[in-house]
Amino acid sequence: MKIREVVITPIAFADPPLLNSAGVHEPWALRSIIEVITEDGVSGLGESYGDQGHLDLLNAVAPQLAGLDVFATNALRAKVSTVLGGASNSDKHGLTGQITAEGTIDRVFSPFEVACLDVQGKVLGRPVSDLLGGAVRAEVPYSAYLFYKWAGHPGSPGDEWGEAVTPDGIVAQARKMIDEYGFGSIKLKGGVFPPEQEIAAVHALREAFPDHPLRIDPNAAWSPETSVRVAGELAGVLEYFEDPTPSIPGMAEVAAKVDIPLATNMCVVAFEHLAESVELGAVQVILSDHHYWGGLNRSRELAAICRTFGIGLSMHSNSHLGISLAAMTHLAAATPNLGYACDTHYPWNASDDVVVPGVLSFVDGAIPVPTTPGLGVELDRDKLARLHENYVNCGIRQRDDTGYMQRFEPGYERKRPRW
Repeated sequence: MKIREVVITPIAFADPPLLNSAGVHEPWALRSIIEVITEDGVSGLGESYGDQGHLDLLNAVAPQLAGLDVFATNALRAKVSTVLGGASNSDKHGLTGQITAEGTIDRVFSPFEVACLDVQGKVLGRPVSDLLGGAVRAEVPYSAYLFYKWAGHPGSPGDEWGEAVTPDGIVAQARKMIDEYGFGSIKLKGGVFPPEQEIAAVHALREAFPDHPLRIDPNAAWSPETSVRVAGELAGVLEYFEDPTPSIPGMAEVAAKVDIPLATNMCVVAFEHLAESVELGAVQVILSDHHYWGGLNRSRELAAICRTFGIGLSMHSNSHLGISLAAMTHLAAATPNLGYACDTHYPWNASDDVVVPGVLSFVDGAIPVPTTPGLGVELDRDKLARLHENYVNCGIRQRDDTGYMQRFEPGYERKRPRW
């Protein structure tokens, strides 16, 4: 099953003004849709980031994959490594940690591997979860992912979610999301307002949803001292405490002083980071993300390492559409020690999905694992064309939460830690 060609389509879809420690989301989120097509005409799908630097690397690799066997993903990764030649990518938001040369290979390889697994599943007549060892759960639970947000982008009407800049606004957002999707756990993206305000929001969520596990993620906006203080205020309230402070040593300093498990998708984001983290006892939960851990099989390698060292496993999310959601669901279904509900931005972007509707649906906060061959999703060609047109016309080529915030608050600067 040799690859005939690879097609990469950059797209843009509407994104609400969601706030974080880097600034605020721009009106358009960028992604890339990858199609791997075999000489026999079987095609597989992948989804990845859409920033120009990453897109350039994808486009450099894609034509070099012709002639490779879709089952030979080790050879495919070696080809990616050769083509990139030690290149290291970067971003403007820093929300997924330091991107090394090895991490760049993983980020570029990942969507091609997912697409090859989609082809493999179609050829074999088996879902991708079967290619990963078989599903150990029939549905994958996801968490309500809450954000502080403006009512709408400046100069535009407010959106259906409304403003959420107070504890009451966050509770209202949670109630709407849980009413619509049935989520059984809650995550709040913090690092936006002074810690006291965000502590109050978590306590308000606990009062409103006494049985829902809670998490907060300030994206390294707090110093170790502030993180320890916040942990004391939220003792017995949080399921885990995600990336309160920068760096592995900083997280280790906090971990030594608090009882709440610390989680990360910022300081341990590549295999080369694991040894230091384990040695220092820096994190107790790693948020895997196949987009930057090197695809689905390497994410299962990460799971085995976590199991070996008694580290918990959850799943991180960036703004994404249905191809990524399908891949995340298959991976989570086939990972026995993934013990927490996964993150997902999908409710914020679902109306602009690029896959044919009907396969991915939330039932009581979980997605039933697709059982049809491959990923189980199909491209909506008309939607793909429209989202590509959005990309051509939107004028955004690299995500820049800080730059967008500075248009409205000129004195704003990205600062970690800020408090």
